[in-house]
Amino acid sequence: MRFYIIPAVWLLCAVFPVFARDVEILLEDTELGLPLEGAIIRSWDGKQYTCGEDGKALVAVPDDRRVVVQAAYPGYENGRLVITLETNTYTLGLRLSNVMQGKELVIEASQPGTSETKTGRSVALSGREIAQTAEIGIIEDVMNSVKLLPGVGYAGLFNSHPSIRGGDPGDMSASLDGFYIMNPYYWGGGFSIFDPRMVQSAQLSHGVFSTRYGHTISGLLDVTSKKPSPTETEFELGASTSAASFNLSFPLAGKGGILFMGRVTYYDPVVWVFQQASKTNEILEPVNAIQTAPYIRTGTVTGNYRFSDQLELQATGFWGMDGVGVNYENKTRTSELNSDSYIEFDYINYQCFITSALSWNPRNDMLLKFTAGTGYTEQVIDGELRDIIYDKSFKKTPGNENWYSELEGVASPDVFKDQYDTKSNALIKRTDKELNVQGRVDYDWELTDGLLLAAGMQERFNQYSAIGEQKMPIGKLLSEFEPEERERLLNDMGIDPLMHDYFTKIIRVRSPFEYNSDAGNRMFTTSGYGLVEYSTPGSRFNTELGLRVDHFYLIGKDDFSLSSKPALNPRLNMDFNVFKNQGIVHSFDLSAGTGLFSSINDAVSTAEKRYGMDEIKPNRSWTSVVGAKLEFPASLSFNIEGYYKYIYDRTYYVRMQSGIDEEVNIRPQLNGEGRVWGIDVMLQKLQSRFWDGWIAYSFSWARYRDPDAGFSADGTRENDWYFPSYHRFHNLNLILNVKPAPRFNIYTRFGFASGAQIPRRIGDRPISYPVYVYSDKPGEGYFTERYEWPSVRDENNRTTPSVPMDLKFSIFGKNKKGMGKARYELYFAVENALSLLYTSQGNTRFNQNTGEIDTGSEAASYEIPIPIPSFGFKYSY
Repeated sequence: MRFYIIPAVWLLCAVFPVFARDVEILLEDTELGLPLEGAIIRSWDGKQYTCGEDGKALVAVPDDRRVVVQAAYPGYENGRLVITLETNTYTLGLRLSNVMQGKELVIEASQPGTSETKTGRSVALSGREIAQTAEIGIIEDVMNSVKLLPGVGYAGLFNSHPSIRGGDPGDMSASLDGFYIMNPYYWGGGFSIFDPRMVQSAQLSHGVFSTRYGHTISGLLDVTSKKPSPTETEFELGASTSAASFNLSFPLAGKGGILFMGRVTYYDPVVWVFQQASKTNEILEPVNAIQTAPYIRTGTVTGNYRFSDQLELQATGFWGMDGVGVNYENKTRTSELNSDSYIEFDYINYQCFITSALSWNPRNDMLLKFTAGTGYTEQVIDGELRDIIYDKSFKKTPGNENWYSELEGVASPDVFKDQYDTKSNALIKRTDKELNVQGRVDYDWELTDGLLLAAGMQERFNQYSAIGEQKMPIGKLLSEFEPEERERLLNDMGIDPLMHDYFTKIIRVRSPFEYNSDAGNRMFTTSGYGLVEYSTPGSRFNTELGLRVDHFYLIGKDDFSLSSKPALNPRLNMDFNVFKNQGIVHSFDLSAGTGLFSSINDAVSTAEKRYGMDEIKPNRSWTSVVGAKLEFPASLSFNIEGYYKYIYDRTYYVRMQSGIDEEVNIRPQLNGEGRVWGIDVMLQKLQSRFWDGWIAYSFSWARYRDPDAGFSADGTRENDWYFPSYHRFHNLNLILNVKPAPRFNIYTRFGFASGAQIPRRIGDRPISYPVYVYSDKPGEGYFTERYEWPSVRDENNRTTPSVPMDLKFSIFGKNKKGMGKARYELYFAVENALSLLYTSQGNTRFNQNTGEIDTGSEAASYEIPIPIPSFGFKYSY
């Protein structure tokens, strides 16, 4: 039984009403009418308000008298505005500083603090930064921006699963408006669900962040959706290379608003056009394999309503679906091999959730927040791969004379076939469903200036269902089988008993790897935290000390239950300002932090009774970070961080099969380890009139160990430390926005990522080997021939570096007539611009049936070898 105790002080707080009202103030460029995101409004009582992406801010003012507010923005003259009793909506235009006839002088100052970027904890992206870097490509995606930040590993195109500071890509968690999302991806991870046109800001926490947040040992991506205007009806229509979107918001009596957003791809007519063209152009014939064009369809509703200065309600609802269907046939006719291949694949994914938050200020120094939400996901996969081989004359193939002549003399002639049907090489039919319910309470109490106490708790309920069958062929040497089964297989082959020992080391057996899942679990995750924040006058020294506790309880389908021990996660952060305004340095700050983190693995969540588990453990990590930040004139800053992570109790898989005719069982192991250290550097120029951007460099050293794996997926032997497949030592991104005129922006992204590890090949060509295709029906097994290129694991053998380059040209404008509320943006872009000149190279491909080595410039290409053009248009009113 569980007991939840809410501190009595939450219920004893006195309520001090403040008689005030909210007014909406829009700050814009006087000449261009463009909103000034990040501008600061200083109210009559000394409070500061930050303008959002639309240049607007809600300011609380007395309802019984007039007041004056001031506005400031870097490079602009300050403005003053009188707030009267009669009006609740205002527009204030700011002019560039020192505008002289025939010459323009812009004075740049430090941008007001609008970002949640904190050295050693997190890095944030504003709405404008997201628009510049994420609205590009065939699918506009916020992850396009996230992948440019320091500490984020290179993932390439069509991959929204980057490694965060050396962690497994699956370790990253994501939330939208505080709601933890279980599967924030489309097309199996190719893109995220976060449309840039629906996002106000994003924050990646990959350091020692606050104990308020958890459920990750790598990084947390917290996305905030756009908020509606409380006073105006607004409309935005957008179109890009493959999708159309819209935003429509309505005010709610000046107290809030409701915003509707949607996006839909339109590949269907594109595919239809190409299919019609394929009737006269054979090159386009593969397009006919697409039965269901790739699609994404989403809808989002978000709103807020302020009942009073002390009470506000926010809510967000999301619905999305994506899918694709392919029926592909390929025929190969050569002198060495005649074969037919068939691929059938259907994929569909549904997800929806709704979340709400109620914020209440019982007193000016207290905040109580209640959050609740629920969500549902369902993913259906139905795929099959089949090969039919005709007239495979492997007797005449060079390189197999030795083993073939030896085998032919001692094996039964019935096991040699020149024509065979592999039935089903690979099969997957699976349906995954998940229902989750979340609720949390957060309480903040500012005891004195600079001293804050906070506490909270969260409960998450997840109900999982995973039903399906999976089959794929695997091959292993006869010597790897148990002695009794090895002898049985040799007898099925008809091999002379005197030659058993010899052929045990040569022949490989191909048999089906089958796994049928039938999980139906309920997981209860209980979390609680408490922390204290202290800041000295002037914020010379700041510290946060907190403790988070996570507990996991699993109830299985087959009347079994597993419980974890409470995971204690203490965390400490300290920030110290060394000096300010010394020479060319505006500020020099140091930071340090250390703490523990925990998260549960998906394999544990969908565990079955047959796994034989007697406990569950969350993945754990101990992370430490030290950093320094320098701020210079002209909105220039330099940030450097060094970190070390020790990962323990990490979940990994061991595949177990008692016999060749038995179904494979999965055994999750909970004793994996990892050691990661690295350095992240960022030189940033905040937004200014003519140019801005950043340079981000990351070095990462990450090695893992799976003590009981035997052989891991990449061939690592038991107890070996290894670099994971996603690891790269170096990652560099240069982001530059050049504005030759106020209406134009030229965005350039240049990247460099060192190579990923690949096996080192031995010899100059593939070699053939005999394969016995096993059948559970006596007399139906047979021999065939396959090719492999002998290779060994070599941690120094990697692909050549990846050098991505993206270009984007944007044009901005507005309606110069009437009220001037209509604005538009048009962009043209190209990703992977250097691919015609250079692509990362790996091992050369070859045909495993014939041994034929691929030739041509793309034979060893590790990435997409062509540029990807895109365009977009956005109109708002």
